[in-house]
Amino acid sequence: MSHLSTTRRGLMGAAVALAGTLALPRLPHAQGAPIRIGTLTPLTGAGGPYGPVMVKAIKAVVDEVNAAGGIAGRKIELVSEDDQTNPEAGVRAARKLIDVDKVVAILGTWASSVTTAVAPLCWDSKTFLCTVSGADSITALPHQGYLVRTQPNTTLQGRKFGEFCLETGGKRVFFISPQTPFQKSQFDNITLAVKAGGGATGSLIYDDKKPSYRSEVDEVLRFKPDVLILGGYQPDTTVLLRDLYRASFAGKKLAFGYSVNQKLVESLPAEVVEGIFTISPSPAEGSKAYERLTRLIGVANPDPYTTQVYDHINLVVMAMALAGEASGTAIKDNIRKVSQAKGGAKVDNALDGLKAIAARQPVDYDGASGPCDFLDSGDITDCRFRYEQVRGGKIALVKVA
Repeated sequence: MSHLSTTRRGLMGAAVALAGTLALPRLPHAQGAPIRIGTLTPLTGAGGPYGPVMVKAIKAVVDEVNAAGGIAGRKIELVSEDDQTNPEAGVRAARKLIDVDKVVAILGTWASSVTTAVAPLCWDSKTFLCTVSGADSITALPHQGYLVRTQPNTTLQGRKFGEFCLETGGKRVFFISPQTPFQKSQFDNITLAVKAGGGATGSLIYDDKKPSYRSEVDEVLRFKPDVLILGGYQPDTTVLLRDLYRASFAGKKLAFGYSVNQKLVESLPAEVVEGIFTISPSPAEGSKAYERLTRLIGVANPDPYTTQVYDHINLVVMAMALAGEASGTAIKDNIRKVSQAKGGAKVDNALDGLKAIAARQPVDYDGASGPCDFLDSGDITDCRFRYEQVRGGKIALVKVA
């Protein structure tokens, strides 16, 4: 290297040179070696409609950061695996990412059963995990801080479902669902809300692999519900809706937005799906982060999970930059410092965050899914919800609240 003059001109030249780069702390370990980050999303199975675009959003941010020089000169290498919406497949893929690929973080686990199975592997190996799963039990696990989620938990979701049932005039509410990690909490919190409004609830758990649910539908009808909440995924919900139509169920139907999506609506006769209500966490539509994401991936209305994983990768990149270290522990110790620093510079993307960190400014990230402020448990502090209804073969917005 050439000698740096200690004259004023030399010092000014050095300052200009530094200003042209991100003056971040050097990350240890093989200088210049790529930082590996894993995605573990459902590219197939019940979550298959969501996984590919989730990976696309993460890759778009990685490409942006790499094009700008990476993190302190180190590029990010993305390693993507398919959890098949299946816990056993998820564990096999997570072991590969952790043991073979040596990733510092895993992003995007979707099904609560997959996240529940994978989380212990992450905290044991000090690999940071970002998830969009909602089961209350996930953040109750002893994850030691190696986990955050941007999806509202089922305590909050169940209350929103119950309150909306009352809002639509429902007094007898029935919840039908496969056995999932969130089934009990969802039903318990639906019940609390409905009973507080003077209503009654019933529930039934079914085998999500059955080719028909006629016997289950008969049990639902005996309860005489005026609102039926469908708690399954897209494949089993498709079968259940057909059987409900054949049985002439006349009450209102309410489902998760991830199960009754446009793909399901287009796969069934219009009369089978007409009028179904759905509830989903609401992306931060209209925000700078949301608009930036839509431009990056070329998708006009990204689903909630895509907006959430976009926030995951931005936060993980900034946390490592702030720490000056590429590790799961560094992310754990710094993710809240970049997501909710009091009085920090407001940023909505990693590139602006890296510049602020280089300038020694605290950072407060607001993302495409919302503020991304986390409790010590790893849960987000708050979330808005999107209420929609199937009308004329399309999913139409009812309200955001």
